[in-house]
Amino acid sequence: MPRTDARGGPQTRARISDVATQLFLERGFDGVTVAEVAREAGVSSVTVFKHFPRKEDLLLDRTDDAVEVLRSAVRDRTTDVLTSLQQATVRLLDEEHALSGVKDGSVPFYRTVAASPALIARSREIAAELQQVLTEELDRDPNFDGDPELLAAFFIAGYTTVLVETARRVTAGDAEVAADHRARLDRLFDGLRNGVG
Repeated sequence: MPRTDARGGPQTRARISDVATQLFLERGFDGVTVAEVAREAGVSSVTVFKHFPRKEDLLLDRTDDAVEVLRSAVRDRTTDVLTSLQQATVRLLDEEHALSGVKDGSVPFYRTVAASPALIARSREIAAELQQVLTEELDRDPNFDGDPELLAAFFIAGYTTVLVETARRVTAGDAEVAADHRARLDRLFDGLRNGVG
């Protein structure tokens, strides 16, 4: 019988996410209900929605991580913003972090997202939310003298484009995907420096 404890902390959130991800990858996003996720995770549907306000966020659950990367790149930097953002994205790649697109075992995730219009739409919403976060961080930074909205828009759009191509190559079994991802990051930041940096 599901637990009805809605207080669950990080461990509960992680368990719900792990269970949901496994079910979505096995049966497709539309083939699984929130109630099924709750039952499999041993919690109530209320607890699921406490941690994940949208069903899509059960699978696309790295937004908080992405926000932290962006905030840290602006707030904790010891160099210019573009260099700091580039260092952050290269660090994600070197660590094979999920936000880099090259994490092992990503193919089922990419295929599940690609097969779901709801997940694609939510991915676009998340990108817009991240763009707003970066804009606000840059706007508050007294050492940034560029256009916050333009830089945020160009960076998020560019990084999204790099990720989409990386996902395509990973799904196709490209053995050189990490090197290509790094090269595309270099081209992205070269473009940002020459255009808006």
